[in-house]
Amino acid sequence: MAGIIAPSSLLLPSGSKLRTTWLEFKTHPGRTVSGKQIHRRNFKLRAEVNYVNDEEAKKLVAVEGYTVVDVRDKSQFDRAHIKSCYHMPLFIENKDSDIGTVIKRTVHNNFSGLFFGLPFTKENPEFVQSLKSQFSSESKLLLVCQEGLRLGFIFFLLSRSAAAANKLERAGFQNIACITSGLQAVKPDSLLSAGTFDSVGSTELQNAGKAGLVTIQGKISAVLGTVLICAFLFITFFPDQAEKLFQLAPSS
Repeated sequence: MAGIIAPSSLLLPSGSKLRTTWLEFKTHPGRTVSGKQIHRRNFKLRAEVNYVNDEEAKKLVAVEGYTVVDVRDKSQFDRAHIKSCYHMPLFIENKDSDIGTVIKRTVHNNFSGLFFGLPFTKENPEFVQSLKSQFSSESKLLLVCQEGLRLGFIFFLLSRSAAAANKLERAGFQNIACITSGLQAVKPDSLLSAGTFDSVGSTELQNAGKAGLVTIQGKISAVLGTVLICAFLFITFFPDQAEKLFQLAPSS
């Protein structure tokens, strides 16, 4: 059986909601006529994925009973996550030992891993099955990742939560929602949703995606800026003392 999946509509209504339905086209082997096999084609619309902003997401959890499913990798989850969420990473650390993977992992760790703290990962083969073992197809699930939805040139399934939503929707889940802005843009709870997105971890939800050398770049810049300002003020208000210090400095 062969099949293709294509978006049949992409709607951008008022506010930040983004909904998409999918048209599924499948070709099935049919009867044979005059020595040729006739294929029959089926078309059907699949369930919608509901894209919401963070305030709408909080209402889904607080009012409509959605369960938060965090699809980020373990490192980001450990830094900060929503207290009541269920963690099922879409990508897991890739520890394969074949030569191709070892080379890719080495290159990754010396660049993306070093500067941004990103782990070298691969797709979690148990993602869908693990969630199917925990939730029914009618369960209301709110998928969250760090970055949220990012529009591409043609397709928009570029974030982990959107990719996860597509997988679950294909697997038959009927009530899937995603936060468009991701956890990096989640605002403090309002009175209606107080406590909904309370988090635990070593940092705030908004900063859970920050790691590696980029996290200390700002601190280094602040220290250097402070030193330069102090030097400028010293030279300005104490020129005689500054000149003496320059004279004590070894000449090249």
